[in-house]
Amino acid sequence: MSAEAFDLTGKVALVTGTSRGLGQYMARALARAGADIVMTSRTLASLDAFRQEIQALGRRALPLELDVRDYDSIQQMAAKAHAVFGKIDVLVNNAGCNVRKPAVDVTWEDWNLILDTNLRGTFFVAQAVGRHMIERQYGRIINIGSVTCVAGYAGLGPYCASRGGTKQLTMSLADDWGRYGITVNCLAPGWFKTAQNAVLYENPEWLSYLCDRIPLKRPGQPHDLDGAVVFLASDASAYVTGQTLLVDGGISTGATKATVDKNKQNADSSGR
Repeated sequence: MSAEAFDLTGKVALVTGTSRGLGQYMARALARAGADIVMTSRTLASLDAFRQEIQALGRRALPLELDVRDYDSIQQMAAKAHAVFGKIDVLVNNAGCNVRKPAVDVTWEDWNLILDTNLRGTFFVAQAVGRHMIERQYGRIINIGSVTCVAGYAGLGPYCASRGGTKQLTMSLADDWGRYGITVNCLAPGWFKTAQNAVLYENPEWLSYLCDRIPLKRPGQPHDLDGAVVFLASDASAYVTGQTLLVDGGISTGATKATVDKNKQNADSSGR
């Protein structure tokens, strides 16, 4: 396969939640691969610096206001993006949130905030953009999930529910829209340091415990997502749809340091 299959020159990519964090990194990777970028945030001013950065790469950049919990906001954003560029080739459904609490402390409002943002918002943004993709008979939709698409963690009940739902939604949309030349996949990062979870990384004991559970022995770095998001956005993945691509350093294998030590001990005792 030639490098041209990964080239996004002439493509327009819409990335939600690009005021900070992994959303910016993924949008940056797509821009470096050649795509023009539609970037969104609930506050336009928060996108000023990033818009300038994308334009400095020689790409067009369109900042738009978007609240994924507001249906009208979604429709207006999609209409404006289409009016300016005439098409959206790639959608990265990245906007999300989390509230960390023991299950017994989760409130009705906590649940609604997380599910409305991470799951309902993902669906209705995909729907609004997907309508235009159906008309053009082409599209790449990348729903951002997490390792919690396939694993559960204490203190993350609503978040795990939303990400498990994202995985199932991805498969449903892939089946629904495949006939129109649209692929729908879920990109699921493992443990990456973001503004939402930064406080956890300040605890050296927790960080050591985390790294022991990751076969590659380190948390993810933002650039670790570059290849995956470009692959799923490009024609290199034309026959890949309905899939969840875990970029998690292997933590979803369930391996732990204790498991590794026990397996080594068993191998040593058996003479192998």
